[in-house]
Amino acid sequence: MDKFKVIIVEDVKLELKGTEEIFRHDIPEAEIIGTAQNESEFWKLMRGEAPDLVLLDLGLGGSTTVGVDICRQLKARYSQVKVLVFTGEVLNEKLWVEVLNAGADGIILKTGNLLERDDVQLVMHGRKLVFNEPFLEKVIERFKRMVNGESATSDAMIDYEIDEYDERFLRHLALGYTKDMIANLRQMPFGTKSLEKRQADLINRLFAPNERTGVNAVHLAVRAIQLHIIDPEHLVADDE
Repeated sequence: MDKFKVIIVEDVKLELKGTEEIFRHDIPEAEIIGTAQNESEFWKLMRGEAPDLVLLDLGLGGSTTVGVDICRQLKARYSQVKVLVFTGEVLNEKLWVEVLNAGADGIILKTGNLLERDDVQLVMHGRKLVFNEPFLEKVIERFKRMVNGESATSDAMIDYEIDEYDERFLRHLALGYTKDMIANLRQMPFGTKSLEKRQADLINRLFAPNERTGVNAVHLAVRAIQLHIIDPEHLVADDE
């Protein structure tokens, strides 16, 4: 790997020292031209010599948004600079998405195998979306859950003969809509009386005969979630 220049953005002194040691011992091609513990220090460094790579922590000064803002501005103003996020935010998946949307070239979680030469090398060679193993494990686990959930939903739709109007009706019941409100949806061509009949029909399909007494709209929506007909993590209302 050719020589390149690095700025490290890290607000915890002990972790900064450890990161510098990783570069010195494992990535000797890197020349650390500056370190910053906060946003103002970082931009002051950028007014001097621009690096080839910024190793960016996200949680600076107790804020998780500063790192995302730095990444977004950096990519807008210095598009040629690589940004590799090196973060201890191991549970904040929403933050990962935000910094990737801001243009980060990769994310290395501070857990398991930390910063490795191969990951840095991939970024410097222009690879997008470079992640370490702990990150990939979490993403793959989420991916498997998503695929399994979609498969269960598909099977339930067939097993219980659920059409698009059944799904829309059940989804909006789960969102707290009344039958009158659902009847007013643009994509629902049924009146309230027809929806009452549809609800009764769904109760007959989704509940055993000895379970049907006293079932209301709330019970029906809960049952639909239990049977994977609707996904509680993706309940979105249609346009009214």
